[in-house]
Amino acid sequence: MAAAALSAALALSARAAPPPWITIQGERIFPESITSTADGTVIIGSIGQRAIYRARPGSPTAERWIGPGTGGMQSIFGVLADEKTHTLWACSNAFGPATGRAPPATLLAFDLGSGAFKAGYPLPTSGAFCNDIAVGADGTVYATDTNNMEVVRLVKHAVRLETWAGRGAFGPKGGLLDGICILERRVLVNTLATSRLFSVPIDRDGTAGAVVEVKLDHALAHPDGMRSFGRYGLLVAQGGAGGRLSRVIVHGDTGTVTLLKEGFPDGPVSVTVVGTTAYVLEGQLGKLLHPPGPEGADPIMKLNPFRATAVEVGRP
Repeated sequence: MAAAALSAALALSARAAPPPWITIQGERIFPESITSTADGTVIIGSIGQRAIYRARPGSPTAERWIGPGTGGMQSIFGVLADEKTHTLWACSNAFGPATGRAPPATLLAFDLGSGAFKAGYPLPTSGAFCNDIAVGADGTVYATDTNNMEVVRLVKHAVRLETWAGRGAFGPKGGLLDGICILERRVLVNTLATSRLFSVPIDRDGTAGAVVEVKLDHALAHPDGMRSFGRYGLLVAQGGAGGRLSRVIVHGDTGTVTLLKEGFPDGPVSVTVVGTTAYVLEGQLGKLLHPPGPEGADPIMKLNPFRATAVEVGRP
């Protein structure tokens, strides 16, 4: 077989059989969010290493790509690839023991190709915590402020974030506003602690419409990261006992939940889709917060490899 033909055949084979896992190189990664691009590149943020990792298309390994401190980067929570603007968005937060005055929670922008820092946008409300990100069809960027139970937005060409929705509409502080995605002209958000799903219409002038809780036929258990999947659907990573990946179809103010896979022991935190395969990221965040064991045993010894697991989901 000619070299060119062999290369093409191998490339086709790689696309047809995505790796069953994407393993993140290094220790104490504690990833929290995962995103991907159309060519199959997978990008993962790290709380523990304060870095961003990247797996090339078809690769079973994610390697460190954007190093600690780039653009003032702290622990990375949400990450989202926006191919229209060639931007990687990332939520940066001071996390862990305080070492002086903590920098504010910030939405960071990096070049999606090179990883170069582009800009940083501090969240507007005191005590904020930037958790996850979505981008609307008009280029508006939305992010969840977990601590203040608010959604903030960055209008295209704006220089600062502004509070867009919240003010008690998602419940009191402590509910942990978390995952976010967009279905047509609605922003969907969930709450990790209270296990609720909300819908916020995007009015014609871009302002937030009335917040409505989506009534589900089956409850979600500690929903975390989620991604749009089809016109009316979304994929949701859930914590809780064993961990789950579910699909939710939203019609109006109601939703139908279908369990796709359960049994993720290390705590699903986020999901992304490459072709017909979803990658479910497990963060082992409970171990990050766990105190040392008896007689000073180091919890790091109990960590499993940090990875994202492939789940076949088909087309939306």
